[in-house]
Amino acid sequence: MKRRTWKPVKPAKKENQETPKEIKPLATDLKINQETISQSLGNSADIVTREFTVNQKKVMIIFLEALVNKDHIQHYLIEQIINLEWKTDAVSNDEMFQQLKSASISASELNEIDNFQDLLMDLLDGNSILLLDEYPKGLSIESNGVKERGVESPTTQQVVRGPKDSFTETLTTNIGLVRKRLKDPNLRLESRILGQKTQTKVSLIYLHGVASPEIVEEVRRRIDRINVDFILESGNLEELIQDKTYTLFPTVFNSERPDEISAGILKGKIAIMIDGTPFVLLVPALFVDFFHSSEDYYQRNDISTFIRGLRFLAFFLALLTPSTYIALTTFHPEMIPTILLVSLAAQREGIPFPALVEALMMEITFELLREAGIRLPTPIGSAISIVGALVLGQAAVDAGIVSATMVIVVSLTAICSFIFPSYSLSISVRLLRFGFMIAAATLGLFGIFVGILLLALHLTSLRSFGIPYLAPFAPFIPQDQGDAVIRKPKWGLVTRPRLVNQRDIRREDTPKPKP
Repeated sequence: MKRRTWKPVKPAKKENQETPKEIKPLATDLKINQETISQSLGNSADIVTREFTVNQKKVMIIFLEALVNKDHIQHYLIEQIINLEWKTDAVSNDEMFQQLKSASISASELNEIDNFQDLLMDLLDGNSILLLDEYPKGLSIESNGVKERGVESPTTQQVVRGPKDSFTETLTTNIGLVRKRLKDPNLRLESRILGQKTQTKVSLIYLHGVASPEIVEEVRRRIDRINVDFILESGNLEELIQDKTYTLFPTVFNSERPDEISAGILKGKIAIMIDGTPFVLLVPALFVDFFHSSEDYYQRNDISTFIRGLRFLAFFLALLTPSTYIALTTFHPEMIPTILLVSLAAQREGIPFPALVEALMMEITFELLREAGIRLPTPIGSAISIVGALVLGQAAVDAGIVSATMVIVVSLTAICSFIFPSYSLSISVRLLRFGFMIAAATLGLFGIFVGILLLALHLTSLRSFGIPYLAPFAPFIPQDQGDAVIRKPKWGLVTRPRLVNQRDIRREDTPKPKP
């Protein structure tokens, strides 16, 4: 099948677009360098300057107090430089600079700089700048001291069995969590800097020889064309690289679990890590990926298959239960058993609203309670979401505003929407549910069938980085059905997804266990 590719569009040039600034080299005078740095940062109060004399030469260290570890600067930088032993006082500036460089080699990252652009970027990145008087170069020394959150348990993708660690807001930590699991020399890491104001570090991670070169190149093109002021979270980047199709369904997968991202990389996908967020993007993303959980591969295949079946069933129940109730009670009462129909008629006898208005009131109320439970502090939020739903539901039934059956329908719908491992898919289902309810109130079951047909057509038209969104269902790939709705035993999963990976298809060859 011919793959649809995405063509980048060059942004139109602005009439008053500024020309790029010329690179300004460092001066040989320490005072000039200090004044230039202070002026560039608006004479910020957290700029710290330490000046001292070494071997009859002036040396200056500049750093931002809020970003560095001052103990590290004092003990591993200043003291080492002051305690340097010089064989003679007659040392050239170049020799002295190299000696200072060797004295600072205990730092994990050490770079030479010769212009103010690089100096300011390293300074804002938490590095210390070492300058030597009468010498046009400096040293950028790693001394970042910003407090970082440690590796903790995931908050959005809980599992019963499996690893309990999650990504953090630190890019280097996240890369280490993946490398800890994928000890393969073919693991490739590419870095980018995005956001003119934030200068956010972004890394692409994939397996060379497993990931499709075409998809890797497509990811590079989409990222390299980005020209924005800020990238603060992976959601900012997701909107800029996803396929330009108007859809409610997510076409970029995100996760805070290192094991899930590592498993995706092993399938031939590309991980995109952004500094400052624990959520890592994974592309291309298929529709079935949002029904899979990393725990599926830690349980036996029969248990995993049953749970996956529940998730697909929950998808249709969460999407169609309210609309089916509206269609049957409004247009097709003859399809309801007589005893149940009499019970429903008795319940709705004093209800002043039609079924659609009744369902909309309950659904919107539940959505408000759900959002209130998320935004409030944890101890209060859980009480509001549970007690509020019970109290409001019972009060609405007693007041004759809604029927008891409608409360059951909305409750079942809410429970089903919580089953999905991916929060992104849950939001899509919640929004689509309202469209199906309106279609059911307008045309009955016929409106629901038309809605399902349009939804299927829409899903089949979607692509994620050139890969059909509904694969392996449309196009139907028999070899990949063993890890779609059902999950074959581990010894049966011997191939990677066909459309995602076109090179190293076979991933293992474990014989079937013998009794």
